[in-house]
Amino acid sequence: MRSVLKMAFAAGLGAASAVTGMTASTPAQAQDASQMSCSQLWYARNKIYADHGFCFKSDRAIRVFGAGCFAPYGRISAAWKERVDDLQYWEARRGCPR
Repeated sequence: MRSVLKMAFAAGLGAASAVTGMTASTPAQAQDASQMSCSQLWYARNKIYADHGFCFKSDRAIRVFGAGCFAPYGRISAAWKERVDDLQYWEARRGCPR
């Protein structure tokens, strides 16, 4: 259980989602980006891409998500694109490193 909680907090999901088994599987369930740290914003944005098969090039992303990619190779729906845009907005507003 401790490792599940640790992973949930790293993903910015919080204890309730780890205990209940609920995750941010859709943009509507995702944590409020305005309350997230730079690290949480980066992870949340790249997790979306990883879940959709994006081929990462940065060392950091490859370390976290792996080098493998798969179809649809990072193509995301309009709803997920809105979530990515929101996360990027907050990354820029906070001055997070790129």
